[in-house]
Amino acid sequence: MEELKHNMRNLECSEARIDFDYKLGTGSLVRMEKGVVVLNIKYNGAYGMGEKYDCVNQKGEKVVNEVNEKFCFQGDKTYCPAPFFWTDTGVGVYVDTCYTSVFDFKEDEIVIETPEESKIILMTGSPREIVSSYIDIFGDPDLPPEWVFGIWISANRWNDERLTLDQIDKLREYDFPASVIVLEAWSDEATFYKWNPGKWPDPEGMIKKIHDAGLKLVLWQIPVYKKMGADEVPNEQNKLDEEEAIKNRLCLFEDNGEPYRIPEGNWFAGSLVPDFTNPQTYDSWFGKRQYLLDMGVDGFKTDGGEHIHSEHVRFFDNSNGLEGKNKYARDYISAYKKFVGKERVIFSRAGFSGQHRISIQWAGDQQSRPEEMKSVLKAGLSAAATGIIFWGFDIAGFAGALPSMDLYRRATQFACFCPIMQWHSEPDGGQFKDLMAGSSGENERSPWNIAKAYDCPEFIDEMRYWHKLREELRPYIYETAKKCVADKTPMMKPLFYLWPEDKNVLNCDDEYMFGDDYLVAPYMEENQTHRDVYLPSGTWKHFFSNDIFAGKQVINVGGDGKIPVFIKLKE
Repeated sequence: MEELKHNMRNLECSEARIDFDYKLGTGSLVRMEKGVVVLNIKYNGAYGMGEKYDCVNQKGEKVVNEVNEKFCFQGDKTYCPAPFFWTDTGVGVYVDTCYTSVFDFKEDEIVIETPEESKIILMTGSPREIVSSYIDIFGDPDLPPEWVFGIWISANRWNDERLTLDQIDKLREYDFPASVIVLEAWSDEATFYKWNPGKWPDPEGMIKKIHDAGLKLVLWQIPVYKKMGADEVPNEQNKLDEEEAIKNRLCLFEDNGEPYRIPEGNWFAGSLVPDFTNPQTYDSWFGKRQYLLDMGVDGFKTDGGEHIHSEHVRFFDNSNGLEGKNKYARDYISAYKKFVGKERVIFSRAGFSGQHRISIQWAGDQQSRPEEMKSVLKAGLSAAATGIIFWGFDIAGFAGALPSMDLYRRATQFACFCPIMQWHSEPDGGQFKDLMAGSSGENERSPWNIAKAYDCPEFIDEMRYWHKLREELRPYIYETAKKCVADKTPMMKPLFYLWPEDKNVLNCDDEYMFGDDYLVAPYMEENQTHRDVYLPSGTWKHFFSNDIFAGKQVINVGGDGKIPVFIKLKE
């Protein structure tokens, strides 16, 4: 591990009890034995731990740091954890392990349970310094291409060339800007690298039309050699891929020598899982996908990665299933990142420590319910506190019944001031009908379909305003992205990241700074028209009304139908 700036110490966990009497910020490390670290520390807030949906300030919480696949209402589960946190009193801790670890944030101490022989890296400084030091451990983030900061459109129902190209016509018809189109149901649903025959007569020609219209194309991926269902048509290439994977040990195996298959009750049950620690797997897997890049595909939506459900799994690099529970997501996303290079993008939901280095993050699966939007904002703020620079979510959720117009309005306004602005929807009828039914009829979360569903054509004009505003902000967002990469700081900055000495912001989970200039306070309640907004120190100008406000106070704003946004004026 390279030498890190700021005040850091590397410590090795062992069975022996070790006492430390040196000071660490405002607290001191008092003991470390049998994989248990106890920080005796005075603090008011603890932040980070990856993308956390249940709360932002972890004080009072017991956090199990483990990758999980959870369909909607994530609660204390997460797709993208990280064994890293920092406090308002200038202390940061990273546990250098891929094993599951437990962090108990008590009143005056923080207890960390780690596997033996885990390296603990302790940091001190401001939140900016600590997060930057954490980023340094893994390496600098890459700056995505400028087009990433336009508007992303996505729907699982676009499963043929006609439906896909129809979206370009609809963008023109309704006068909506967009820069990325995401296709999920493009493949044969057996290999996940071959276009579905009969549905896409000319993929390369279609991609050229997408590019000519000013959009980029991102395709969905999943890391499995799929087990075909009894009700599915047998696929010869799927069979050959599985035989190759087992014969050449391209997939994961178990201790008993049998190929590891995803257990029943989990997504893609019965499927083999590629082992990306094996260089031959990389060559085989991406050799079959290279033609997609050659024909002009601009990136991949790397879904899944939460597929390790047994401690008896063995990897090519000799790691085991206990490590792989978390490590696999990173191995998988890192392999795709290496494959696509810097000019294309990876858009992922699963990950682990160091996620800032390899992927743009999206918040995963949420229902179109008001309470889900609250959890999404918490996830975005905790991801930012963990150093994840580029993040977004599905506007108003992608699953279940269509969102209300109010939820769609509030989520669109919120997304306008996020690093990634995207709407996405499941297939017509619902993605998992046995878990939850989707809307009858067309399930698309496009602005025009929401307007059609509620028989409110003027809603299209209202939503167009926010899409056009996003385009106006796009140059600022890209310049901000460049600065964030250079400075190793998130684009969405929780208020406690910038003002840790201000006790009024330590539990703030519904406001944030977008870049260095905009304070954003989304409406979080259904049909909410006004809300209290806390303005930290400084002078602030309302983005829409131009009214001026002094900082260090709570103000009540609203009534104009627009998200509260304030510009921080230069001193």
